[in-house]
Amino acid sequence: MSALEKSMHLGRLPSRPPLPGSGGSQSGAKMRMGPGRKRDFSPVSWSQYFESMEDVEVENETGKDTFRVYKSGSEGPVLLLLHGGGHSALSWAVFTAAIISRVQCRIVALDLRGHGETKVKNSEDLSAETMAKDVGNVVEAMYGDLPPPIMLIGHSMGGAIAVHTTSSNLVPSLLGLCMIDVVEGTAMDALNSMQNFLRGRPKTFKSLENAIEWSVKSGQIRNLESARVSMVGQVKQCEGITSPEGSKSIVEGIIEEEEEDEEGSESVNKRKKEDDMEGPSFCPVPPRVALRDSELALFLQTKKDHPYTWRIELAKTEKYWDGWFRGLSNLFLSCPIPKLLLLAGVDRLDKDLTIGQMQGKFQMQVLPQCGHAVHEDAPDKVAEAVATFLIRHRFAEPIGGFQCVFPGC
Repeated sequence: MSALEKSMHLGRLPSRPPLPGSGGSQSGAKMRMGPGRKRDFSPVSWSQYFESMEDVEVENETGKDTFRVYKSGSEGPVLLLLHGGGHSALSWAVFTAAIISRVQCRIVALDLRGHGETKVKNSEDLSAETMAKDVGNVVEAMYGDLPPPIMLIGHSMGGAIAVHTTSSNLVPSLLGLCMIDVVEGTAMDALNSMQNFLRGRPKTFKSLENAIEWSVKSGQIRNLESARVSMVGQVKQCEGITSPEGSKSIVEGIIEEEEEDEEGSESVNKRKKEDDMEGPSFCPVPPRVALRDSELALFLQTKKDHPYTWRIELAKTEKYWDGWFRGLSNLFLSCPIPKLLLLAGVDRLDKDLTIGQMQGKFQMQVLPQCGHAVHEDAPDKVAEAVATFLIRHRFAEPIGGFQCVFPGC
């Protein structure tokens, strides 16, 4: 089973909270700490990256739905950000700080239905048609009949929803469209193994810190800074544990703290080789760590806090996966607005997109050495690509002395 299949496309201001021992946001996740030092896996608030938060009410036949959005900026085009499956709007936090410092724009990051803090009457309906309508309804509720210029940017599942929204003309003021690491061909190929990947994830975590630690060490998010804010939107506190078996599942999901000073260079080289073999596809199935009986007994005896689990059970959304991705490439190519495709590897291109790219129907940029969650692993590089796209098409003005670097493709 390939690493790409395991990482199927469901999903991954100015001041930022510093990383311990790190001088930059994108290298922090891979830095090695000295003997006795541990990385900080504590959660970080959304307010460190976004200026405000709002719950947008949308009326429908059955009542009102409430969609959570996070916002920044006051001038320029609106960048409407759609996250991947299982993630939330908080996955765009570090990217938001990066793009706001480069171009004049406004950010609206949306929790899609069934995800994050959004509350809808039917959270199980995750069809492409329904979620695309949600995007249009949120824009209408926020801006009325005269919405500002908007660029849709979506990652993985969110990229597919952005395309469906565009092709259905649900946001009339669209300037441009950007898909991040989602291609019909590779997405469809990966569907068969998606359930196996989901079964391999821990079902529960003992704390938010533990969930953040798992996300980084498993490779789901390679950037520790992003993981500290993003994972808050992916997990929630459980109602409670009703059986010893439930408690034991928590223990099995815990990853032991690495003993950094005992691993040595051999372990470092081994992980580097594994990364090279995986290429641009990420999210290996995480290891399970069993505790000794005495440790398990102590844990069950002393654990009083409620554990955390995933906010959405992605395995139950399988019936919608095909609808998200089938026909996506041709839909993307047919959208009559400037388009940008950002990929973690050129191997992801399918036939239709390869031909379209050769014909100049969209701009493409490959960002190597990233996981599937490209905008989280390399937020500065993604911000540079998006900012350059906006300036090239005269959609936005640069700020802070930002200089465009036009890619070759």
